[in-house]
Amino acid sequence: MRAAYDFGADAVYAGQPRYSLRARNNEFRLEQIAQGIAEAHARGKKFFVTSNLIAHNDKVRTYLRDIEPVIALRPDALIMADPGLIMQVHEKWPEVPIHLSVQANTTNWATVKFWQKMGVSRIILSRELSLDEVEGIRNECPDMELEVFVHGALCIAYSGRCLLSGYFNRRDPNQGTCTNACRWEYGTQAASEHSPSGEAVPVGTLECDFDFAEAQAEEEAGFSTCGSGARHPAADRVYFLEEKGRPGELMPIMEDEHGTYILNSKDLRAVEHVARLCQIGVDSLKIEGRTKSLYYVARTAQVYRRAIDDAMAGRPFNPELLLELEGLANRGYTGGLLERRPAQDYQNYISGHSELHRSHFVGEVLGVRADGWAEVETKNRFAVGDRIEVIHPAGNRVLALEAMQNAEGEAIQVAQGNPLRVFVPLGGPVEGALLARLL
Repeated sequence: MRAAYDFGADAVYAGQPRYSLRARNNEFRLEQIAQGIAEAHARGKKFFVTSNLIAHNDKVRTYLRDIEPVIALRPDALIMADPGLIMQVHEKWPEVPIHLSVQANTTNWATVKFWQKMGVSRIILSRELSLDEVEGIRNECPDMELEVFVHGALCIAYSGRCLLSGYFNRRDPNQGTCTNACRWEYGTQAASEHSPSGEAVPVGTLECDFDFAEAQAEEEAGFSTCGSGARHPAADRVYFLEEKGRPGELMPIMEDEHGTYILNSKDLRAVEHVARLCQIGVDSLKIEGRTKSLYYVARTAQVYRRAIDDAMAGRPFNPELLLELEGLANRGYTGGLLERRPAQDYQNYISGHSELHRSHFVGEVLGVRADGWAEVETKNRFAVGDRIEVIHPAGNRVLALEAMQNAEGEAIQVAQGNPLRVFVPLGGPVEGALLARLL
């Protein structure tokens, strides 16, 4: 939270574990929410409380009781998705601003006007919209606040609607416990026509890889993921998927003209579209940060802050911002549905995990000794001679690390990783800085 504010964010959003989609790795209990709201307001920033699960009866029963002490802390808004919970909050506390969560899947201007009549003050639009569609909603709804996601993980279903996690692990995405089962490793088996009972029967493992060149050629020839043109011969076949950790549990899956759906989405990156979103008149740009690191929060806040400031000042887009985002672990980037792209640009067919492409988060500066050397809490391995990027709210810089000392003041060559304390000469402003090793 503090890093987000330090590096340029105007607001953060944090949810109670029981009533948000942040049940995992979530330290924001009531005491921490109180501290967060107090610190935000002292800095002239905003703090939104996410209360955006789709509630089952048991949570409806306890919701008003548990949200009352949160509302007493005066958050700047509640981010909500469930119509019943929104109704209850609006009836009991009509003065509390409500932002409609992306989980409500708002995709058109008529829905925006409906929620406006229900007393909602801001709509966080669905990720399934193009830039032109966002502009169309703004034109039809000029007096409604609009928010758009610009960076972070993408769901392969409409947000929160995927059933895979609940099916495999009984961990419901809309209850905040998604296990990202779409990104697990799956094998594929072909199926025979059908058994006498009418069910598909596996005939063996497929010995082939996805052919990008062939797919592109088919799309250019008229077969596309939108269903235009001729129907592909594979469209009517049945396949089986076998998750790596569940050998022998074969799941039949149909492939239609749109392809198959248990796939691994790339991460959303829309920094190159910030100027257009500002021109459209979007009120807020949102970065998804669930279970992300301090480094991720600082880096993305800083990059998008610079992009917004450049856009509002009329300066051209700085392509270096794209390079800086490559320093974050990611699954490959896509503009998502903000712009029309070929199908393979949406999906990462190679791996389901994040990879480092430019830099690696290696340390956080805790303070500075009298001799000017910075005290660093290490996060990952780095060594004397490495090129280190100092990431600071006042500006970033790159230097070659010339020396290092351990906690006893002895010269060392390598910091092996967390949780060590080392001292390094960095020069310049370094209080609160983060360090990254350039790869």
